[in-house]
Amino acid sequence: MSAYHSQGKIELIPASAFSYEELTDAYNHTRVDYLVPMPMNVKKLREYVETYDVDMDASAVAVDGYEVFGLGMLGMREGRAWITRLGVIQRNRRRGAGQTIVTHLIEQARQKSAKYVVIEIIKNNTPAQNLFIKNGFKETRELLVLRRPPRTSVGYVPQAEIESLGYSDAVQLLDRRIAKPSWLDEKESLINAGNLEAIYATLPDGSEGWLVYQNTIFQLGRLVLQTEKGNPQKVAQALLHHLHTTYPAQDTKTENLLANDPHWPTFKEMGYIVMFDRIEMVLSLG
Repeated sequence: MSAYHSQGKIELIPASAFSYEELTDAYNHTRVDYLVPMPMNVKKLREYVETYDVDMDASAVAVDGYEVFGLGMLGMREGRAWITRLGVIQRNRRRGAGQTIVTHLIEQARQKSAKYVVIEIIKNNTPAQNLFIKNGFKETRELLVLRRPPRTSVGYVPQAEIESLGYSDAVQLLDRRIAKPSWLDEKESLINAGNLEAIYATLPDGSEGWLVYQNTIFQLGRLVLQTEKGNPQKVAQALLHHLHTTYPAQDTKTENLLANDPHWPTFKEMGYIVMFDRIEMVLSLG
């Protein structure tokens, strides 16, 4: 396949042909009027590519001559692909660039033997939703992006035996997950992100569960919480209480909690708020 793909005047050039500075600038221009802007800097974009296994050769920048129209990135892992950071600069919309990029990324995923492609869109982003429905994607589930500002009090202290665990135990716990993770909190993403820790709770009534999380200097994040047996809300209460008692000054942000997760009511009780919702959509290539 040629390094360039065109539809009309729009050409697609592999993202690997651009510097991170150029890609960051292009991406930020596509997001100036977005529902949730999520601006990037060069360091963040580089980390994003590494954490989520973005294939820069398969990712693409849409151009018309010397003018950038938009871009789209493709994460690749065994048997699956993920479209991300798709955007078209406002003045260049409705000229086919978005469809051209999506078609290209799907074809790249197919050539790399992916069995399916996943995309996450902001809830109520109707143009993006319609674009992916047009390309055969089906809605699968709703995901919550949560934040908890630091608080001085975490409320009622539940009785529980808490065991603190290190990185290797945290990684092993991720293999025991029951719910299917999203791309952002797959095991690969969490290992790539690093700084993982875990805690395990055993309650007097026999309930048990664990929490894996990322601990950085200023923020806790990437929370994965599972009840092994017993009452999910009591397990979540014990784990989250311990987490925020141990790290009372740290901001917490976690992405893609299932909207119907049984622990969600306890997250709310502990002061977590929904920053925004995402809709996961999947295209089967089988």
